[in-house]
Amino acid sequence: MSAVTERTARGDRFGFPDLLAEAAAGIGARPGRLLLTILGTVLGIASMVVTVGLAQTASSQINKQFDAIAATQALARPETSSTWSGAERALAMLPWDAPARAERLAGVEDAGTFSVVDIGTVEISAVPVHDPSAARTVAPDVLATSPGALDAVRGRVIQGRYFDSGHDARADRVVVLGVDAAQRLGVVRVDRQPSIFIGDRAYQVIGIVDDVKRRSDVLTSVVMPEGTARADFALAAPGELHLHLAVGAGPVVAGQLPTALNPNAPETIDVQAPPATSQVRQSVQADVNTIFLALGGVALLIGGVGIANVTLLSVLERVGEIGLRRALGATRRDIGAQFMVESVVVGLLGGMLGAALGVAVVVGVSAGQDWTPVLDLRIVGVAAVSGGVIGLLAGLYPSLKASSIEPIAALRGGV
Repeated sequence: MSAVTERTARGDRFGFPDLLAEAAAGIGARPGRLLLTILGTVLGIASMVVTVGLAQTASSQINKQFDAIAATQALARPETSSTWSGAERALAMLPWDAPARAERLAGVEDAGTFSVVDIGTVEISAVPVHDPSAARTVAPDVLATSPGALDAVRGRVIQGRYFDSGHDARADRVVVLGVDAAQRLGVVRVDRQPSIFIGDRAYQVIGIVDDVKRRSDVLTSVVMPEGTARADFALAAPGELHLHLAVGAGPVVAGQLPTALNPNAPETIDVQAPPATSQVRQSVQADVNTIFLALGGVALLIGGVGIANVTLLSVLERVGEIGLRRALGATRRDIGAQFMVESVVVGLLGGMLGAALGVAVVVGVSAGQDWTPVLDLRIVGVAAVSGGVIGLLAGLYPSLKASSIEPIAALRGGV
Protein backbone atom coordinates (compact mmCIF):
# COMPACT_ATOMS: atom_id res chain seq x y z
CA MET A 1 0.00 0.00 0.00
CA SER A 2 1.35 3.40 -0.92
CA ALA A 3 1.96 6.15 1.63
CA VAL A 4 -0.94 8.22 0.25
CA THR A 5 -3.33 5.26 0.49
CA GLU A 6 -2.13 4.55 4.05
CA ARG A 7 -2.71 8.16 5.14
CA THR A 8 -6.14 8.13 3.47
CA ALA A 9 -7.12 4.94 5.25
CA ARG A 10 -5.92 6.32 8.58
CA GLY A 11 -7.82 9.53 7.94
CA ASP A 12 -11.01 7.57 7.21
CA ARG A 13 -10.47 5.54 10.40
CA PHE A 14 -9.90 8.52 12.77
CA GLY A 15 -10.94 11.89 11.39
CA PHE A 16 -11.50 15.27 12.94
CA PRO A 17 -15.07 14.50 14.09
CA ASP A 18 -13.72 11.42 15.86
CA LEU A 19 -11.06 13.58 17.52
CA LEU A 20 -13.72 15.98 18.81
CA ALA A 21 -15.90 13.11 19.99
CA GLU A 22 -13.02 11.49 21.89
CA ALA A 23 -12.03 14.83 23.44
CA ALA A 24 -15.63 15.53 24.49
CA ALA A 25 -15.89 12.08 26.02
CA GLY A 26 -12.64 12.58 27.91
CA ILE A 27 -13.74 15.99 29.18
CA GLY A 28 -17.19 14.84 30.25
CA ALA A 29 -16.04 11.60 31.85
CA ARG A 30 -15.06 13.36 35.06
CA PRO A 31 -17.48 16.30 35.54
CA GLY A 32 -16.26 17.06 39.05
CA ARG A 33 -12.67 17.43 37.93
CA LEU A 34 -13.83 19.38 34.88
CA LEU A 35 -15.60 21.88 37.12
CA LEU A 36 -12.55 22.27 39.35
CA THR A 37 -10.27 22.72 36.33
CA ILE A 38 -12.58 25.26 34.74
CA LEU A 39 -12.90 27.01 38.10
CA GLY A 40 -9.16 27.54 38.24
CA THR A 41 -9.15 28.97 34.73
CA VAL A 42 -12.24 31.07 35.42
CA LEU A 43 -10.58 32.61 38.46
CA GLY A 44 -7.39 33.26 36.53
CA ILE A 45 -9.10 34.94 33.58
CA ALA A 46 -11.54 36.78 35.83
CA SER A 47 -8.62 38.07 37.87
CA MET A 48 -7.00 39.43 34.73
CA VAL A 49 -10.21 41.14 33.57
CA VAL A 50 -10.87 42.51 37.05
CA THR A 51 -7.33 43.83 37.50
CA VAL A 52 -7.23 45.45 34.07
CA GLY A 53 -10.78 46.77 34.43
CA LEU A 54 -10.15 48.20 37.89
CA ALA A 55 -6.87 49.67 36.65
CA GLN A 56 -8.69 51.49 33.87
CA THR A 57 -11.49 52.54 36.23
CA ALA A 58 -9.01 53.71 38.87
CA SER A 59 -7.09 55.64 36.24
CA SER A 60 -10.33 57.33 35.21
CA GLN A 61 -11.00 58.26 38.83
CA ILE A 62 -7.46 59.60 39.18
CA ASN A 63 -8.01 61.73 36.09
CA LYS A 64 -11.22 63.09 37.58
CA GLN A 65 -9.53 63.89 40.89
CA PHE A 66 -6.67 65.68 39.16
CA ASP A 67 -9.12 67.56 36.95
CA ALA A 68 -11.29 68.48 39.93
CA ILE A 69 -8.43 69.69 42.15
CA ALA A 70 -5.02 70.10 40.56
CA ALA A 71 -6.29 71.11 37.13
CA THR A 72 -8.67 73.76 38.48
CA GLN A 73 -6.60 75.67 41.03
CA ALA A 74 -4.08 78.42 40.49
CA LEU A 75 -2.08 80.73 42.73
CA ALA A 76 -0.53 84.14 42.16
CA ARG A 77 1.90 85.94 44.45
CA PRO A 78 4.56 88.63 44.05
CA GLU A 79 8.01 87.57 42.97
CA THR A 80 10.64 87.88 45.70
CA SER A 81 14.37 88.47 45.81
CA SER A 82 16.91 87.80 48.54
CA THR A 83 18.54 90.70 50.35
CA TRP A 84 22.12 90.79 51.63
CA SER A 85 20.89 89.57 55.01
CA GLY A 86 19.17 86.57 53.45
CA ALA A 87 15.63 87.87 53.92
CA GLU A 88 13.06 87.66 51.15
CA ARG A 89 11.80 90.96 49.73
CA ALA A 90 8.73 91.22 47.49
CA LEU A 91 9.38 92.92 44.15
CA ALA A 92 5.78 94.15 43.89
CA MET A 93 2.47 94.10 45.72
CA LEU A 94 -0.81 92.60 44.66
CA PRO A 95 -3.56 95.20 44.15
CA TRP A 96 -6.51 95.22 46.54
CA ASP A 97 -8.87 94.59 43.62
CA ALA A 98 -6.87 91.55 42.43
CA PRO A 99 -9.91 89.20 42.66
CA ALA A 100 -12.02 91.49 40.47
CA ARG A 101 -9.23 91.79 37.89
CA ALA A 102 -8.72 88.03 37.81
CA GLU A 103 -12.42 87.24 37.43
CA ARG A 104 -12.53 89.29 34.24
CA LEU A 105 -10.29 86.70 32.57
CA ALA A 106 -11.83 83.84 30.62
CA GLY A 107 -11.59 80.58 32.53
CA VAL A 108 -11.48 82.12 36.05
CA GLU A 109 -14.58 81.08 37.98
CA ASP A 110 -13.73 82.31 41.50
CA ALA A 111 -10.88 84.36 42.95
CA GLY A 112 -9.94 85.52 46.43
CA THR A 113 -6.94 86.93 48.27
CA PHE A 114 -5.36 85.56 51.46
CA SER A 115 -2.94 87.35 53.76
CA VAL A 116 -1.28 86.37 57.03
CA VAL A 117 -1.94 89.11 59.59
CA ASP A 118 0.83 89.99 62.01
CA ILE A 119 -0.85 90.70 65.36
CA GLY A 120 2.41 91.00 67.26
CA THR A 121 2.45 89.64 70.81
CA VAL A 122 -1.24 90.11 71.61
CA GLU A 123 -3.27 87.09 72.62
CA ILE A 124 -6.44 85.66 71.15
CA SER A 125 -9.05 84.46 73.62
CA ALA A 126 -12.76 84.00 74.02
CA VAL A 127 -12.91 85.95 77.31
CA PRO A 128 -11.76 89.51 78.01
CA VAL A 129 -10.21 88.64 81.36
CA HIS A 130 -6.60 87.56 81.40
CA ASP A 131 -5.79 84.88 83.98
CA PRO A 132 -2.05 84.88 84.75
CA SER A 133 -2.31 81.46 86.40
CA ALA A 134 -3.86 79.78 83.34
CA ALA A 135 -1.64 77.64 81.16
CA ARG A 136 -0.56 79.40 77.98
CA THR A 137 -1.80 77.91 74.74
CA VAL A 138 -0.74 78.49 71.17
CA ALA A 139 -2.98 81.16 69.66
CA PRO A 140 -4.61 80.52 66.29
CA ASP A 141 -3.19 82.26 63.25
CA VAL A 142 -5.02 85.27 61.87
CA LEU A 143 -5.81 85.47 58.16
CA ALA A 144 -7.35 88.30 56.18
CA THR A 145 -9.26 87.46 53.03
CA SER A 146 -11.41 89.07 50.41
CA PRO A 147 -15.15 88.32 50.57
CA GLY A 148 -15.06 85.69 47.80
CA ALA A 149 -11.98 83.85 49.04
CA LEU A 150 -13.87 80.92 50.54
CA ASP A 151 -15.37 80.01 47.16
CA ALA A 152 -11.91 80.13 45.56
CA VAL A 153 -10.54 77.49 47.97
CA ARG A 154 -13.78 75.48 48.01
CA GLY A 155 -14.61 75.94 51.68
CA ARG A 156 -17.95 75.33 53.36
CA VAL A 157 -19.70 77.35 56.05
CA ILE A 158 -21.25 74.99 58.61
CA GLN A 159 -22.65 77.69 60.90
CA GLY A 160 -23.57 81.30 60.33
CA ARG A 161 -22.22 83.03 57.24
CA TYR A 162 -19.06 84.37 55.63
CA PHE A 163 -18.45 88.11 55.63
CA ASP A 164 -19.37 90.11 52.54
CA SER A 165 -18.16 93.21 50.73
CA GLY A 166 -20.09 95.44 53.13
CA HIS A 167 -18.16 94.11 56.14
CA ASP A 168 -14.94 94.59 54.20
CA ALA A 169 -15.70 98.16 53.09
CA ARG A 170 -16.76 99.25 56.59
CA ALA A 171 -13.85 97.44 58.30
CA ASP A 172 -16.35 95.77 60.62
CA ARG A 173 -14.84 93.85 63.49
CA VAL A 174 -16.24 90.49 62.51
CA VAL A 175 -14.43 87.18 62.10
CA VAL A 176 -15.06 83.69 60.81
CA LEU A 177 -13.42 80.79 62.62
CA GLY A 178 -12.05 77.58 61.17
CA VAL A 179 -13.63 74.58 62.85
CA ASP A 180 -10.40 73.68 64.69
CA ALA A 181 -9.85 77.25 65.87
CA ALA A 182 -13.47 77.38 67.07
CA GLN A 183 -12.96 74.27 69.16
CA ARG A 184 -9.77 75.69 70.63
CA LEU A 185 -11.50 78.93 71.59
CA GLY A 186 -14.60 77.16 72.90
CA VAL A 187 -17.00 78.61 70.32
CA VAL A 188 -19.57 76.00 69.41
CA ARG A 189 -22.50 78.14 68.25
CA VAL A 190 -22.79 81.48 66.47
CA ASP A 191 -26.53 82.11 66.88
CA ARG A 192 -25.86 83.65 70.30
CA GLN A 193 -23.50 86.22 68.75
CA PRO A 194 -20.30 85.15 70.52
CA SER A 195 -17.18 87.30 70.39
CA ILE A 196 -13.45 86.64 70.62
CA PHE A 197 -10.75 89.07 71.69
CA ILE A 198 -7.59 89.86 69.84
CA GLY A 199 -5.73 91.78 72.48
CA ASP A 200 -8.35 94.11 73.97
CA ARG A 201 -10.45 94.38 70.80
CA ALA A 202 -13.65 92.38 70.54
CA TYR A 203 -14.57 90.73 67.23
CA GLN A 204 -17.96 89.16 66.68
CA VAL A 205 -17.93 85.60 65.37
CA ILE A 206 -20.40 85.37 62.48
CA GLY A 207 -19.53 81.97 61.06
CA ILE A 208 -17.60 78.71 61.31
CA VAL A 209 -16.08 77.07 58.23
CA ASP A 210 -15.11 73.48 57.54
CA ASP A 211 -14.10 71.20 54.66
CA VAL A 212 -11.68 73.61 52.96
CA LYS A 213 -10.34 71.73 49.94
CA ARG A 214 -7.32 73.81 49.00
CA ARG A 215 -6.03 75.72 51.99
CA SER A 216 -6.16 73.65 55.15
CA ASP A 217 -4.67 76.36 57.40
CA VAL A 218 -8.05 78.14 57.25
CA LEU A 219 -9.41 75.44 59.58
CA THR A 220 -7.00 76.46 62.35
CA SER A 221 -7.21 80.21 61.84
CA VAL A 222 -9.23 83.28 62.73
CA VAL A 223 -10.33 84.87 59.43
CA MET A 224 -11.23 88.55 59.17
CA PRO A 225 -12.03 90.92 56.28
CA GLU A 226 -9.11 92.61 54.57
CA GLY A 227 -10.61 96.00 55.34
CA THR A 228 -10.59 95.17 59.05
CA ALA A 229 -6.98 93.97 58.88
CA ARG A 230 -5.97 97.17 57.09
CA ALA A 231 -7.63 99.33 59.73
CA ASP A 232 -6.62 97.44 62.87
CA PHE A 233 -3.27 95.85 61.93
CA ALA A 234 -1.99 97.99 59.04
CA LEU A 235 -2.08 95.24 56.44
CA ALA A 236 -0.15 96.68 53.50
CA ALA A 237 -1.26 94.43 50.62
CA PRO A 238 -2.76 91.01 49.90
CA GLY A 239 -0.33 88.14 50.22
CA GLU A 240 -1.66 85.59 47.73
CA LEU A 241 -4.39 85.31 45.14
CA HIS A 242 -6.16 81.94 44.88
CA LEU A 243 -8.21 81.09 41.82
CA HIS A 244 -10.64 78.37 40.84
CA LEU A 245 -10.38 77.71 37.11
CA ALA A 246 -12.33 75.91 34.47
CA VAL A 247 -10.66 72.66 33.41
CA GLY A 248 -8.01 73.37 30.77
CA ALA A 249 -7.86 77.13 31.39
CA GLY A 250 -4.55 77.02 33.27
CA PRO A 251 -2.16 77.92 30.41
CA VAL A 252 -4.33 80.83 29.23
CA VAL A 253 -4.75 82.25 32.73
CA ALA A 254 -1.05 81.87 33.46
CA GLY A 255 -0.25 83.96 30.41
CA GLN A 256 -2.78 86.73 31.02
CA LEU A 257 -2.95 87.07 34.81
CA PRO A 258 0.43 88.81 35.41
CA THR A 259 -0.51 91.59 33.00
CA ALA A 260 -3.96 91.92 34.56
CA LEU A 261 -2.50 92.27 38.06
CA ASN A 262 0.47 94.49 37.23
CA PRO A 263 0.37 95.91 33.68
CA ASN A 264 3.57 97.94 34.17
CA ALA A 265 5.68 95.05 35.44
CA PRO A 266 4.00 91.68 34.78
CA GLU A 267 7.31 89.90 35.36
CA THR A 268 7.02 90.69 39.07
CA ILE A 269 3.99 88.40 39.45
CA ASP A 270 4.54 84.69 39.90
CA VAL A 271 1.61 82.57 38.70
CA GLN A 272 1.36 78.87 39.47
CA ALA A 273 -1.27 77.38 37.17
CA PRO A 274 -1.83 73.78 36.04
CA PRO A 275 -0.49 72.80 32.59
CA ALA A 276 -2.74 71.50 29.87
CA THR A 277 -1.80 67.92 30.79
CA SER A 278 -0.49 66.83 34.14
CA GLN A 279 2.75 64.85 34.09
CA VAL A 280 2.03 63.72 37.65
CA ARG A 281 -1.34 62.38 36.61
CA GLN A 282 0.16 60.49 33.68
CA SER A 283 2.90 59.05 35.86
CA VAL A 284 0.44 57.86 38.51
CA GLN A 285 -1.83 56.38 35.84
CA ALA A 286 1.10 54.49 34.26
CA ASP A 287 2.16 53.12 37.65
CA VAL A 288 -1.37 51.94 38.44
CA ASN A 289 -1.68 50.22 35.06
CA THR A 290 1.68 48.49 35.48
CA ILE A 291 0.79 47.16 38.93
CA PHE A 292 -2.59 45.81 37.86
CA LEU A 293 -1.24 44.28 34.66
CA ALA A 294 1.45 42.49 36.68
CA LEU A 295 -1.23 41.08 38.98
CA GLY A 296 -3.23 39.97 35.94
CA GLY A 297 -0.18 38.19 34.51
CA VAL A 298 0.33 36.31 37.78
CA ALA A 299 -3.33 35.28 37.77
CA LEU A 300 -3.02 33.95 34.21
CA LEU A 301 0.09 31.99 35.13
CA ILE A 302 -1.73 30.37 38.03
CA GLY A 303 -4.61 29.40 35.75
CA GLY A 304 -2.22 27.88 33.18
CA VAL A 305 -0.38 25.84 35.81
CA GLY A 306 -3.72 24.52 37.06
CA ILE A 307 -4.73 23.34 33.59
CA ALA A 308 -1.33 21.72 33.03
CA ASN A 309 -1.48 19.85 36.35
CA VAL A 310 -5.00 18.54 35.82
CA THR A 311 -4.28 17.52 32.21
CA LEU A 312 -1.12 15.70 33.23
CA LEU A 313 -3.00 13.93 36.03
CA SER A 314 -5.64 12.90 33.50
CA VAL A 315 -2.91 11.41 31.31
CA LEU A 316 -1.50 9.38 34.18
CA GLU A 317 -4.93 8.08 35.16
CA ARG A 318 -5.83 7.10 31.60
CA VAL A 319 -2.71 5.11 30.75
CA GLY A 320 -4.73 1.93 30.20
CA GLU A 321 -7.15 3.72 27.87
CA ILE A 322 -4.24 5.22 25.92
CA GLY A 323 -2.58 1.81 25.57
CA LEU A 324 -5.80 0.20 24.35
CA ARG A 325 -6.32 2.92 21.73
CA ARG A 326 -2.72 2.58 20.58
CA ALA A 327 -3.18 -1.19 20.26
CA LEU A 328 -6.30 -0.63 18.17
CA GLY A 329 -4.40 1.58 15.70
CA ALA A 330 -4.37 5.12 17.13
CA THR A 331 -1.16 6.94 16.31
CA ARG A 332 0.95 9.09 18.61
CA ARG A 333 -0.42 12.13 16.82
CA ASP A 334 -4.01 11.01 17.47
CA ILE A 335 -3.36 10.60 21.19
CA GLY A 336 -1.48 13.88 21.51
CA ALA A 337 -4.15 15.78 19.53
CA GLN A 338 -6.92 14.40 21.75
CA PHE A 339 -5.34 15.67 24.96
CA MET A 340 -4.40 18.93 23.30
CA VAL A 341 -8.02 19.51 22.22
CA GLU A 342 -9.23 18.66 25.72
CA SER A 343 -6.86 21.20 27.22
CA VAL A 344 -7.82 23.93 24.70
CA VAL A 345 -11.56 23.35 25.21
CA VAL A 346 -11.18 23.55 28.99
CA GLY A 347 -9.16 26.73 28.58
CA LEU A 348 -11.76 28.31 26.26
CA LEU A 349 -14.63 27.45 28.60
CA GLY A 350 -12.73 28.91 31.52
CA GLY A 351 -11.77 31.96 29.46
CA MET A 352 -15.33 32.79 28.44
CA LEU A 353 -16.78 32.23 31.89
CA GLY A 354 -13.90 34.11 33.52
CA ALA A 355 -14.27 37.09 31.18
CA ALA A 356 -17.98 37.31 31.96
CA LEU A 357 -17.34 37.02 35.70
CA GLY A 358 -14.60 39.65 35.52
CA VAL A 359 -16.88 42.15 33.78
CA ALA A 360 -19.57 41.53 36.40
CA VAL A 361 -17.09 42.13 39.24
CA VAL A 362 -15.78 45.37 37.68
CA VAL A 363 -19.32 46.69 37.25
CA GLY A 364 -20.29 45.60 40.78
CA VAL A 365 -17.26 47.19 42.45
CA SER A 366 -17.71 50.40 40.47
CA ALA A 367 -21.38 50.58 41.41
CA GLY A 368 -20.54 50.00 45.07
CA GLN A 369 -17.96 52.82 45.03
CA ASP A 370 -20.16 55.13 42.92
CA TRP A 371 -17.57 55.07 40.13
CA THR A 372 -18.06 54.96 36.39
CA PRO A 373 -16.85 51.54 35.18
CA VAL A 374 -14.28 51.78 32.41
CA LEU A 375 -13.25 48.62 30.55
CA ASP A 376 -12.01 48.18 27.01
CA LEU A 377 -14.19 45.49 25.39
CA ARG A 378 -11.20 44.32 23.38
CA ILE A 379 -9.63 43.27 26.67
CA VAL A 380 -12.65 41.09 27.36
CA GLY A 381 -12.34 39.38 23.97
CA VAL A 382 -8.59 38.89 24.40
CA ALA A 383 -9.17 37.44 27.88
CA ALA A 384 -11.66 34.89 26.56
CA VAL A 385 -9.29 33.83 23.76
CA SER A 386 -6.39 33.83 26.22
CA GLY A 387 -8.09 30.96 28.02
CA GLY A 388 -7.73 28.84 24.90
CA VAL A 389 -4.12 29.94 24.39
CA ILE A 390 -3.32 29.09 28.00
CA GLY A 391 -4.97 25.71 27.55
CA LEU A 392 -2.90 25.16 24.39
CA LEU A 393 0.37 25.98 26.13
CA ALA A 394 -0.57 24.09 29.27
CA GLY A 395 -1.47 20.99 27.27
CA LEU A 396 1.80 20.71 25.34
CA TYR A 397 3.74 18.67 27.89
CA PRO A 398 0.84 16.40 28.92
CA SER A 399 0.08 15.74 25.23
CA LEU A 400 3.69 14.82 24.52
CA LYS A 401 3.66 12.66 27.62
CA ALA A 402 0.53 10.86 26.45
CA SER A 403 1.79 10.38 22.88
CA SER A 404 5.03 8.83 24.13
CA ILE A 405 3.30 5.97 26.00
CA GLU A 406 3.99 2.57 24.46
CA PRO A 407 0.97 0.28 24.06
CA ILE A 408 2.54 -2.81 25.66
CA ALA A 409 3.82 -0.91 28.71
CA ALA A 410 0.49 0.87 29.10
CA LEU A 411 -1.51 -2.36 28.96
CA ARG A 412 0.80 -3.87 31.58
CA GLY A 413 0.05 -0.91 33.89
CA GLY A 414 3.34 0.98 33.44
CA VAL A 415 4.28 4.18 31.67
